Amino acid sequence: MQQLPRTYVIELLEEKYRQYNTSGFIPNDPVSIPHLFTIKQDIEIMGFWAAILAWGQRKTIISKSRELINLMDGAPYDFVKNHEENDLKRFLAFKHRTFNSTDTLYFLHFFQQYYRQHDSLEDAFLIPDASFSIEKSLISFHHYFCSLDYFPERTRKHIATPARKSACKRLNMFLRWMVRKDEQGVDFGIWNRIAPSDLICPCDVHVDRIGRLLGLISQSKTSWQTAAELTASLKLLDPLDPVKYDFALFGLGIEGFGTPRNVI
Repeated sequence: MQQLPRTYVIELLEEKYRQYNTSGFIPNDPVSIPHLFTIKQDIEIMGFWAAILAWGQRKTIISKSRELINLMDGAPYDFVKNHEENDLKRFLAFKHRTFNSTDTLYFLHFFQQYYRQHDSLEDAFLIPDASFSIEKSLISFHHYFCSLDYFPERTRKHIATPARKSACKRLNMFLRWMVRKDEQGVDFGIWNRIAPSDLICPCDVHVDRIGRLLGLISQSKTSWQTAAELTASLKLLDPLDPVKYDFALFGLGIEGFGTPRNVI
């Protein structure tokens, strides 16, 4: 396919960003899960968990996330802080694809230990480094998350890191939810110490395909470098909020843009 005109790409992304960054996007997307809550810590806990479970059909992801909420008596933060060992038996049957009860119990353990010392999950993604980057943040978070007592090695695969060359789609999506701010309200914007301009675009199969189609990606394989390259291309369009175009790229992918039934 020939190179698409830059003006066409910009206009297309702006149009689709406006189309999909609306309240109508929320109900059928995993972001609907943290939108069930108003307490900051509930939003963080279920936003993180829904993002980590976000592979497969969106309907199933939402269903399994709701199951977790029910197992936590509808109040994730309160349950995380106050649950006792006896309360954990109900989670032994929880499973979503390769995420099983062992992983679930460690997540609960991590959250309980963490929120006993911190008010917000944002602290776990901050690093005492003047040259802050999301890459460094995610590497540091991976080390921290996997460092507690009783950490089951099998759970490591659920927490991606750029150190393994992963594109870290789920964690970047979670960060987008927590950090981005606008009037449309799909993303929450409840974190203030990470800037929207620092974010890296979540790179799922739809975003990856459309990014290549529009000439925003040249990497041959999907990796951390792919996500970083895509974000750098998007920063040329909006340096302060490049990841807003995640809505457009994902939406175009869902529409089947560029496929034989939807040829450019």
